[in-house]
Amino acid sequence: MDREHIEKLAENPNFIPGIYNYCDRWCERCSFTARCMSFALAEEQFGDSQACDINHEAFWARLSEVFQLTLDMLKETAEAKGIALDSLDLQAVLDDRKAAEHITRNHECCRTAKAYSEMIDDWFDSAKGLFEEKADVLNLKARLELPDSNPQGEASDLEDALDIIRWYQHQIYIKLARAIRPTLEETSYSSDEIPTDSDGSAKVALIAIDRSIAAWGQMYKHFPDRKDDILHVLVHLDRLRRKTETTFPDARKFVRPGFDYTAQRV
Repeated sequence: MDREHIEKLAENPNFIPGIYNYCDRWCERCSFTARCMSFALAEEQFGDSQACDINHEAFWARLSEVFQLTLDMLKETAEAKGIALDSLDLQAVLDDRKAAEHITRNHECCRTAKAYSEMIDDWFDSAKGLFEEKADVLNLKARLELPDSNPQGEASDLEDALDIIRWYQHQIYIKLARAIRPTLEETSYSSDEIPTDSDGSAKVALIAIDRSIAAWGQMYKHFPDRKDDILHVLVHLDRLRRKTETTFPDARKFVRPGFDYTAQRV
C-alpha cells in the first residue's frame, strides 16, 4: 500500500466521503461497506486470516506499514502547509494532551459511561448460569412444540440483544470521550450554524445508548427474575442519555454522511 494507491481509492465516486468518521465500526451489520473507503482499505490490508491474527507476524508487519505510511503522509501534509514538525514543543503538546485527557476522563458523561461498562461486566459475572438455564427452557419448548411458542425466535432475539450490549459496552465511553475532547478546542471558533465533530461523535454515542436500552428491554422480557438489577442498568443508561443530550443539544440533528443521507460528490 502506498500514498498513490490511497489517493486513487479516494477518487472512487462510489465511496461516500467521511462515512467512516461517524460509524460504530460494526462492519458485519453495516449496509454501506461497499461505499466505505476505510472498509476497503482494511479488507486489502487485513482481509486474510494471517493478517488479522494479532499473534501472527503478518499482522504486525501490515500494521507497521500502515503506521509508517500515515506518518509519511502527515509529514508531507505538514510541509505543504508550512508546518515544521521538528520545531514543535513536544513536551508542551504532551502536557496539553494529558490535561485534556484528565478533563475528559472526569467529565460526568465519561464517568457515567465508564461506570456503565463496569456495571455490565459485573452483571454478566453474576449471571453465568442464567443463560444455560434459558437454553434448557428454550430447548424444552422446542421439543414439546407448544402452541403459540417460538423458541427459535426467542433465542434469536436474546442472542441479538447480547451482541448489541457487548458491542456497545465500551464504545459508548470511547465515543463520548471523542466527543468531549474537541469541545475543549471548538469553543473559541465554533458557530451555531456549523455542525461540529463533537456533535457527530456524540450522536454515535446516543445511538449506541438507544440500542443498548432496547437490548436491555429484551433482557428484561427474557429474565423477569432479574428485573430489579436490569431496571438499575436501564435507569443508569437513561440518565447517561439525558446527560449526553444536555451536554450536546445539537447532536441528534447532526447529519452523518451516508447514514443520515447519501453524500454526493461535487
